[in-house]
Amino acid sequence: MAIHPTAIVSPKAELDSTVDIGPNAIIDEHVKIGAGTRVWANAYITGHTEIGRDNQIHMGAVIGHEPQDLKFDRNCRSYLRIGDRNIFREYCTVHRGTEPESATVIGNDCYLMGVSHVGHNCVVGNNVIICNCALLAGHVHVGDQAFISGGVVIHQFMHVGRLAMISGNARVSMDVPPFTLAAERNEVHGLNVVGLRRAEISAAAMAELKKLFKIFYLSGMNCSEALKQASQDGAFATDEAREFIEFVRNSPNGICPPPRRM
Repeated sequence: MAIHPTAIVSPKAELDSTVDIGPNAIIDEHVKIGAGTRVWANAYITGHTEIGRDNQIHMGAVIGHEPQDLKFDRNCRSYLRIGDRNIFREYCTVHRGTEPESATVIGNDCYLMGVSHVGHNCVVGNNVIICNCALLAGHVHVGDQAFISGGVVIHQFMHVGRLAMISGNARVSMDVPPFTLAAERNEVHGLNVVGLRRAEISAAAMAELKKLFKIFYLSGMNCSEALKQASQDGAFATDEAREFIEFVRNSPNGICPPPRRM
């Protein structure tokens, strides 16, 4: 184990023998860190935080600190659970859960860029990219392979679907359906075509998603009418189309509408 002499590591922390701890890093007592993880200078890891294998925690990152919630009770135990091969760049912050025994969860292979923030009780899937200065409030859910651009702010309790992309500086206070491109304030402008191609989504699924987009965003129907039409038996056969429909049906906040006409 490589621990810089200026680092402060609690003897009660559980660190794999291959962990690398940089100068002035602080690791508190309840922290668990898996094999191959590197903690860079001046990072702070605290709380009941579990970190998997081969993660990178860069300079000044704050991982597992108290949630920014006025009703948080410091005497309660809550968690942050992080998977494998994630990258946390400079000064990003990830907070643990706020209710007793609750958790913030980050999957595998995510990339959180500088000064990004993941609030308490968020659930972030796998292969998610959160760019510089993007902010996720508490209880936000982000699906696998989503791309959240720089400066995006997402209101608490919102859901972002798989392979969705949110354009820079967007403001999100409604749910973003999977496979779509959101921008501005709660506007869906199209499908995330580039992301779908990179993910090697089949031509059949692409065709069905285009049909769904026309129904929900170009037909003039309201969401209930569009959902009724899209849910007709046998109308859509691919997993991706069904995923889109189920996301809309179960959306707790309503989905982002098309751009507003001037």
